[in-house]
Amino acid sequence: MEIKYLGHSAFELNINGKKVLIDPFLVNVPTYQPENIYDIFVTHAHGDHLGKAIEISVKTGAPITAIYELANYCAQKGARINDIGLGSRREYSWGRAVAVPAFHSSTTPDGIYGGCPCGYVFETEGQTLYHAGDTCLNTEMKMIGEIYQPDIVMLPIGGKYTMDIEHAVKAAEWLGASEVIPMHYNTFDAISVDITDFERQIREIGKIPRVLKIGEY
Repeated sequence: MEIKYLGHSAFELNINGKKVLIDPFLVNVPTYQPENIYDIFVTHAHGDHLGKAIEISVKTGAPITAIYELANYCAQKGARINDIGLGSRREYSWGRAVAVPAFHSSTTPDGIYGGCPCGYVFETEGQTLYHAGDTCLNTEMKMIGEIYQPDIVMLPIGGKYTMDIEHAVKAAEWLGASEVIPMHYNTFDAISVDITDFERQIREIGKIPRVLKIGEY
């Protein structure tokens, strides 16, 4: 599995040529062309996470996996959907995914309730990857660490609307993963951080900080 960072909380997973998009808010990669997209995952309805999901689904036919209310909203806009609930596990051609709790809010850009926010645990090619979505530090992460034992975790670190670096470090401890990918930082002034501080603190707890460059695997 290859992981490409598309900025903010957006990622492309390349699983043997089958590509999966997560929270495709693509302002940092304006020339990005979605090709061979098999599935799209959206953690919640805010515009900086829903992003181009609906447009990409309509164009490519790739279904959007999202919590029930958000999935229905996307369907009304013409997208294909896979609705999901917290704790639900769905099978895909490349592996499987589970929706897990996140603590945040969720409203579409036009003010419609988007259901509860979530994160996703992806299981594929013998690896487990956890994308936390937008969330505060919470004890559900202890459960995720115990039950799913993720190898790689993607955690928001920008503060203001989500966890900050200090809380992300504690989350990394609870989750038990060896590699920690930061996200949801430095897109806007309100979530600006010193990424070297994140790297230092993650190394201090014996884990690998994996800071991805935007647009690169």
